[in-house]
Amino acid sequence: MPPQAPERAGAGARGRTRPTREETRAKILDAALAVFGERGIAASSLNEVAAAAGLTKGAIYSSFASKDELVLAIMEEHARERMTHALEGFAGAPDAETALANVGTVLVEAIRSDAVWHRLLAEYFALSYRDEDTRLALRERRREARAAVAAALRQIEQNLGAPLPMQADRFAVAFFAISNGIGIEAGIDPEGVPDDLLGEILGLVARDFVDELRRRAAASSSDSGGAQAAP
Repeated sequence: MPPQAPERAGAGARGRTRPTREETRAKILDAALAVFGERGIAASSLNEVAAAAGLTKGAIYSSFASKDELVLAIMEEHARERMTHALEGFAGAPDAETALANVGTVLVEAIRSDAVWHRLLAEYFALSYRDEDTRLALRERRREARAAVAAALRQIEQNLGAPLPMQADRFAVAFFAISNGIGIEAGIDPEGVPDDLLGEILGLVARDFVDELRRRAAASSSDSGGAQAAP
């Protein structure tokens, strides 16, 4: 029997006889992740995804033109959700050091809980290697995801009033590369990847950035103290 997809909140809202298009799309994505994760992308069919979602194959095609498009949607949405969640931890921290530690912790927790997703990313990259159209589609989706993260990084830079350790676009590439690489390593050897490793790496990358924020905070505190002491 095909694996059953987890239900999302709101999918069974009382009094609604038909799910919305967005609810159907979410149900398909959950089912696809479950099916692809168990059998692999190449060995799975849209019929199996439809069965796991409790839908018809036609319902799948009403939201996604092909299996490739479905896989790419999983890749894009997952990457954005994970990085957005991590950056929220950065924005809500009291200082830069805590922020970097928060980002690292969130991403490592995601890496451990999303082992299936990392396997699918590695498999799809391998599948796309010899198919130019698939490779270009994957490249475009990854660029879109990185652009979203870069925009969030630029907003953080603006809010903090201090330059990032590197340009936001380049930082986003490094962000994805480091977290994905650690995800693969954690899948191979979970015990070999410490929980604080990613936070430590980010701290090294952003050391000058943290020092600049400390300097500005100290200067601001000094100015404030001087103003209070003035008659």
